[in-house]
Amino acid sequence: MNVSDDPIVKNVRQWLTFADEDLNLAKHGLTLTTGIPYRLIAYHAQQCVEKHLKAYLVFRGIDFPYTHNISLLLELCAESADWTADIQDAEELSPYAVTARYPGEDEEVTSEEASRAIEIADDVRNTVRLALTNAGFQL
Repeated sequence: MNVSDDPIVKNVRQWLTFADEDLNLAKHGLTLTTGIPYRLIAYHAQQCVEKHLKAYLVFRGIDFPYTHNISLLLELCAESADWTADIQDAEELSPYAVTARYPGEDEEVTSEEASRAIEIADDVRNTVRLALTNAGFQL
């Protein structure tokens, strides 16, 4: 069987692709000259983190709930990873999964907070991809 035909490999690649699309959209949002949607930038950064962690869990065969709770996903990853302590600040992004999407739940997100969310997402992306590569996954 060709490795690229493996359903787990395909699933991991899909999670990674979706995660990167979220990060690209978040970064693009910062390039707008007017009406910059900082709350949506933070939301997509959170989604990038969530999906990268879920990609790792899929690769390791660890079941996970469909949750936006980054802390829980990090706990699940820690069952087979020693790098989760390096990205604990990702927990800061969990609230953006809800507060950025629903009226009445929204808290204003500043330019600095949106930029920080992207930095965290980049960090998580690099950490998870390195972990996958070190475990034998070919990106």
